[in-house]
Amino acid sequence: MNPSGGFAMADHNKMCLRKIITTLAVKNEEVQNFVYLLQQTLKNVEDNSERALGDLEVEYSSLYNILDELKENMVTKIKQERASKTYELQNQLTVCTKALESSEELLEFANQTLDHTDPDGLNQAAKQIKDSVTMAPAFRLSLKAKASDNMSHLMVDFSQEQKILRSLKFLPVPSIPEIDTPECLVADNCVTVVWRIPEEDSKIDHYILEYRKTNHEGAPRLKEEHPWMVREGIKEMEFTLSGLRFDTQFINFRVKACNKAVAGEFSETVTLETNAFNFSLDASTAHQNLKVEDLKVEWDASGGKVQEIKVRGKENRSRTASPAHSPARSIIQSPKRMPSARSSRDRFTAESYTVLGDTLIDGGQHYWEVVFEKDSKAFLVGVAYRTLGKFDQLGKTNASWCLHLNNWLQVSFTAKHNNKAKVLDISVPDRVGVYCNYSEGHLAFYNAKTKQLIHSFRTKFTQPVLPAFMVWCGSFIVQTGLQVPNAVKSLQKRNSGTSSSNASLT
Repeated sequence: MNPSGGFAMADHNKMCLRKIITTLAVKNEEVQNFVYLLQQTLKNVEDNSERALGDLEVEYSSLYNILDELKENMVTKIKQERASKTYELQNQLTVCTKALESSEELLEFANQTLDHTDPDGLNQAAKQIKDSVTMAPAFRLSLKAKASDNMSHLMVDFSQEQKILRSLKFLPVPSIPEIDTPECLVADNCVTVVWRIPEEDSKIDHYILEYRKTNHEGAPRLKEEHPWMVREGIKEMEFTLSGLRFDTQFINFRVKACNKAVAGEFSETVTLETNAFNFSLDASTAHQNLKVEDLKVEWDASGGKVQEIKVRGKENRSRTASPAHSPARSIIQSPKRMPSARSSRDRFTAESYTVLGDTLIDGGQHYWEVVFEKDSKAFLVGVAYRTLGKFDQLGKTNASWCLHLNNWLQVSFTAKHNNKAKVLDISVPDRVGVYCNYSEGHLAFYNAKTKQLIHSFRTKFTQPVLPAFMVWCGSFIVQTGLQVPNAVKSLQKRNSGTSSSNASLT
C-alpha cells in the first residue's frame, strides 16, 4: 500500500469531515435561534393574551362606569322632579280642600236660611250669603293642576344606543406594513425608511419604527450586540433618522402599525448597508504628552515629566540593586497611556506631538471630522504615511499633508506639505472635515458645517496613508463613522478637472 496515498485519503476525509462539522454547526445555530424564537413567541402569546383580557376588562368597566354615572344622574333628577311636583300639588290640594270646606259651610247655611219664615230675616240672610259667595275661595281658585303627572326624565329612549352596542365590532389588528427597500435612502449619515400598507386601513393611528445596528448582512439574528432602538408616534409612512454614526456595516429596520386599541405585528426586517469610514486613534503612536481616551486627545504637560521621574527612579533602584543592570531595560510606560500594541519606538517624541489613526487608507473615498480647541497653541490635521519618523512634525516632510493652525508667537492658518506652507485666507472653522480619495490622490479639507472648501492637495500616494493629528497645549475630538457628504461629492465632481491647491504643495 502506498503510504502517501493513505495520507492523501486521510487529508481528504478530514477536509470532508470539517465541512460536515461546519455545516452541522451552522444548522445547529439556526435551530437554536428558531427554538429561542418559538420560546419567545410562546411567552409573547401568554403576555399578549393577558394584556388583551386586561384591556377588555378595562374598556367594559369604563363603559359600565359611564352607564352607572348616567343612571345616577337620571335617578337624582327624577327624585328632584318628584319632590318638586309633590310639593306643588300638595299645596294646591290643601288650598282646594280648605276652599271646599268653606263652600260646604256656606251651602249648609244657605239651606238653613231657606227654612226661615220671617221675611226680614230671610232678606238679611240672603244678602249675607250673596256677599259670602262673592268672596268664597272656591271662586278664586284655578282648577288647573300646577304640575303634570308625567316625569320628563323618564322619557328616555336607548333603542338607538342598543342598536349601536349590538353592532359594536372590535378594532381589528392593523395590517402588517411592508418596507419598500428600493425607496429607502442612505446618505449623509441619515437613513430614510419608506413603507406601505398592503390593505387600506383607515383606522391606523400611528406607526412604530425600530432599528438596530449590526455587522451581519444575512437574516436578522435574534441575539445581537446592539439593542433595538425605538421611534414612536410616526404619522406618515416614512421616517428619516438623522445624525447617525455608522460604526457598523448594516442597520436592521422593522415597523408596525397601531390603532387606538392595539399594535399589529412587525414587518419583515430589512437590512440596509451603511458604509462609512471608521477608525480609532492608535494610542501606541501618541506622544507621551498626549492623553488619548477613545477619540479624544488632550495635551498633558506632565506626561513626559512623570515618565522621566519614574524612569530615573527605576534606574536608581536598578543601579543600587544590581550595578550591572542595563538602564535601557528600566523604561516604564506612562500610566496615562493606553497599553501599547507595538514597540515604544513607534511613539512620537521630541516636538512631534502627534498621534495617528489605526486604519490604513489604501483605496476608495473616506471622510472624517475633527473638532479642536481653537485656543490651542498649535493644531494640525491631515494624513501621513506610516513611515513618518517619530521626530517628524506633520507637514515638514514629504510623508504628510495637513492644515496647520498656529497660535504661538503669531497667528497663522496654513496648508503644509514637504516643509512648504500656503497661507489660507479664510476664517478658522469650528470643525474641519477631511476628505481623502486615495485612488485619485485627492486630499481636501472643508468647513464641516458649511461644506466650504478650505484647501485641497493633488498628489499621487505611493503607499497607504493614516489619519494624522498633532496638538500642542490644547485638545481635539475626532468624529468617525461618517459617510462622504453629498455636498462634498458634488464639489468633488464640479472640481474634478481643477485643483485649488498650490502646485508647490502637491
